[in-house]
Amino acid sequence: MSESKLAGQFLDAAIGLLQRVRDEDAEPIAAAGTLIADTVADGGRLFAFGAGHSSLAAQDLVYRAGGLALMNLLAVPGVVGVDVMPATLGSALERVDGLASAVLDSSPVRSGDVLVVISLSGRNALPVEMAMNARALGVKVIGVTSVAYASETKSRHVSGTFLKDHCDIVLDSRIAVGDAELTLDTIEAPFAPASTVVTTALLQAVMATAAGALADRGIEPPLLRSGNVDGGHDWNGRVMREYGDRIFYRH
Repeated sequence: MSESKLAGQFLDAAIGLLQRVRDEDAEPIAAAGTLIADTVADGGRLFAFGAGHSSLAAQDLVYRAGGLALMNLLAVPGVVGVDVMPATLGSALERVDGLASAVLDSSPVRSGDVLVVISLSGRNALPVEMAMNARALGVKVIGVTSVAYASETKSRHVSGTFLKDHCDIVLDSRIAVGDAELTLDTIEAPFAPASTVVTTALLQAVMATAAGALADRGIEPPLLRSGNVDGGHDWNGRVMREYGDRIFYRH
């Protein structure tokens, strides 16, 4: 099989998943966008968390041209990205009980805020406890996960529950268990994961909805502009000053 055919098959698979998300997740996307708009309008703050590769979608929302300036990364040392050495330590930390509580206790997250928790499998202790503990604090939780894992795998949390069980709104990425879209007789393992593409698009659809909802209420969405466009830095400086008490990645 030619490499170009495999490339086309992957892109077709990703497009198919995006179409499913558009058609089947329209209601929770609208609800999540409305919740974020409500939170911005009411003076709340926005946070996003993901572990391992799920952190890529969380980081994509933070300090982003065209994104809401109020979205902050809730970082857990050792599990954001794959920069920790060895990389397997990040996976191990996702299964540690109590870590989420320690992170939330030392973070600025408070009642009235929104926390986006991203976990493809939703089965590990860290995302499950992050959602549970955040809701106990009075935080609204938007979970982004593949609901299929809950019926095809076992939870790794003592409660036996998944991320989807502890959210105010669940966004289903529709990613198949194993996160690999392609197989080939000559390759032993499945390959070509699409979760980052789909999850990122899903969340940007939510943020677009939130921006529109704010504008409908006569509120200027606190959006950032590209620093590589003339006037971008001046625009961003104004937004940072206006909303500085709700932005925690600035100094």
